[in-house]
Amino acid sequence: MKLYQNGVYLVNGTELIEDNKAGTDKLLSGAGISVTKEKAAENTIAYGILKEHNTSGNMQKLQIKFDKLTSHDITFVGIIQTARASGLEKFPIPYVLTNCHNSLCAVGGTINEDDHMYGLTCAKRYGGIYVPPHQAVIHQFAREMLAGGGRMILGSDSHTRYGALGTMAMGEGGPELVKQLLSQTYDINMPEVVGVYLKGAPVKGVGPQDIALAIIGEVFANGYVKNKVMEFVGPGVSNLSVDYRIGVDVMTTETTCLSSIWRTDDAVKEFYEIHGRKEDYKELNPGQAAYYDGMIEIDLSEIRPMIAMPFHPSNTYTIDELNANLMDILDDCEKRAQVSFDGAVELDLKSKVRNGRLYVDQGIIAGCAGGGFENICDAADILEGASIGPDEFTLSVYPASMPVYMELVRNGAAAVLMQTGAVLKTAFCGPCFGAGDTPANNAFSIRHSTRNFPNREGSKVQNGQVASVALMDARSIAATAANKGYLTAATDIDVDFSRPKYFFDSKIYANRVFDSKGKADPSVEIQFGPNIKDWPKMSALPKHMLLKVAAEIHDPVTTTDELIPSGETSSYRSNPLGLAEFTLSRKDPAYVGRAKEIQKAQKAIEEDTCPCEAVSELKPVMDVLKERYKDIGRDTIGIGSTIFAVKPGDGSAREQAASCQKVLGGWANIAHEYATKRYRSNLINWGMLPLLIEKGELPFTIGDYIFLPDIKKAVEDQLSEIQAYVVKDQSLKEFKLTLGELTDDERAIILKGCLINYNRR
Repeated sequence: MKLYQNGVYLVNGTELIEDNKAGTDKLLSGAGISVTKEKAAENTIAYGILKEHNTSGNMQKLQIKFDKLTSHDITFVGIIQTARASGLEKFPIPYVLTNCHNSLCAVGGTINEDDHMYGLTCAKRYGGIYVPPHQAVIHQFAREMLAGGGRMILGSDSHTRYGALGTMAMGEGGPELVKQLLSQTYDINMPEVVGVYLKGAPVKGVGPQDIALAIIGEVFANGYVKNKVMEFVGPGVSNLSVDYRIGVDVMTTETTCLSSIWRTDDAVKEFYEIHGRKEDYKELNPGQAAYYDGMIEIDLSEIRPMIAMPFHPSNTYTIDELNANLMDILDDCEKRAQVSFDGAVELDLKSKVRNGRLYVDQGIIAGCAGGGFENICDAADILEGASIGPDEFTLSVYPASMPVYMELVRNGAAAVLMQTGAVLKTAFCGPCFGAGDTPANNAFSIRHSTRNFPNREGSKVQNGQVASVALMDARSIAATAANKGYLTAATDIDVDFSRPKYFFDSKIYANRVFDSKGKADPSVEIQFGPNIKDWPKMSALPKHMLLKVAAEIHDPVTTTDELIPSGETSSYRSNPLGLAEFTLSRKDPAYVGRAKEIQKAQKAIEEDTCPCEAVSELKPVMDVLKERYKDIGRDTIGIGSTIFAVKPGDGSAREQAASCQKVLGGWANIAHEYATKRYRSNLINWGMLPLLIEKGELPFTIGDYIFLPDIKKAVEDQLSEIQAYVVKDQSLKEFKLTLGELTDDERAIILKGCLINYNRR
């Protein structure tokens, strides 16, 4: 795999010319090309799609309107509640509400099913589409029923990626979907486009997860594609089936790219024909000479079975490399765990080595990444006639949709898998976020799913539990299962893949999915439940701001799972205050108490009482401030909390990572950088300042107070540098923060206090 350090021209879809030599123009001329770099950049597939959806008239400052929206039952209640508070009357574009995260309804009594009934009645009232539990995971339904060539889809799940089908899709926090529901726009600078040039073909046994992990391992740490669009081109694309392309595409989220798009061909055309939507196919190719801001060149034939060891999809090795350096790599993983868990529990992976081989306790093939038809059929071919054995090892398989499941039953693959001792389950995202198939304490699970962050397998460090997940392809998981749990690469198995043809039967959806066809029915009463709560009142940005540092996280990267846990807490997603009790519970259990204590001061201000009486430690702090700033008073200052993290926001698009801090009185985050655009957007949409501080020794620590004088004017005047002071020992110690680029709407949202206030009627 080669990462080009300069821009690259793609000529006629097959020739790469790097823009780093004096002879670049000569090479282009030799290929019969005469074009400026700027014009060639307009010849990417991504540019064309973005241009068609941009409403600003300025291709450097995009204002995008999407064709369709999609959410699941962890996110859609909060989104619709936010939109309702802003005067929602009808869904202006198709909006699909799927139920694939809380579908087990296993915790919290009625609250999960209450959310489902809320979704169904909202789909009827506002004119949406409702997919009941167990029918399909969010992204498989979108592939089967929503995607289309040249379209754009916005989803409230980070793995919203349908580029392999010719659809530019993006996963964002809920407030960005609210904007679309209110006929507003998705505002971004024109992103850079990085080409992914594929050549050759995969060897037998190598699957899409292997290709994806190889890419992630190369580009995550160096930020090569961060917030950029990945465009898959080259002759190797046509050597991959569409199912295979989808499996690679969905994992591009783990590179931290903004979106993805692939060139399309007859195989994609056939996909749409199989799904009864041939009119949705569109041929997409870059122009004769297309300029890319970077290029990843991959010879598919060189990729070998991969494994992403705990605790990140970028912690990658070939399986052969792992087996050859087993004890050293396991030792490194255990040391990483000490950092991830702050020494609270001890991960012991070396005890998994038996007779020099790594023994695995659990295999999972599931969700939007692993649950595809070809993945499961290939796994069945590898396992035919085998037994997974009666020991610790278990294997669970989750087809990504009921139509996929039904075809596996019809062609016999389901029976083959069940005969081995494997268990087939319905479409469910639980294994991807820690709400299903939780292994035993200190167990090691291999999964063809999307993430292996700490606790994504469902264990609770706060209760002394620890388990770990490695990501692998379904084929190598099946090979491991055939060897009764001993780690095995699929390339080490002698198998002839049957490659059965897929037949899509739409009757299941026709019989079960509610589709309003875009017609709203205002007479339908929305069905609520006792856990579905409105958002609490949120104050506008004050003139001055006083922040107490309530948490300090020094991990290299902080995931959204660590900011607000996934798993069983997802049952409380419809209750902002209830869910907020879990904020940072895996990283800093004392955070909630600290935030709520200082929040008393802001509540006192809002009730026109003295904040120093509510929080006695504030008096000496306020005395220091009033000596320099004579206008300090209840009508000029806001008091709340902030957190510091080195690089927060990797992973999920869940807005609750930000909104939970907000409802606890959070006014800001301070970071060296933000891991993803979507987390920074979530902060902004919830009225929180996305502050940055240069790397180095921090001027503050937990418990310190930070004063931001005239912060409102700084936002209004578009200042990038923010004056700040640590208030300590009866003095003010000055330091600098920056705010980064904000659009006019983003500034207005922060000034109003949140998106709800900005839109409230």
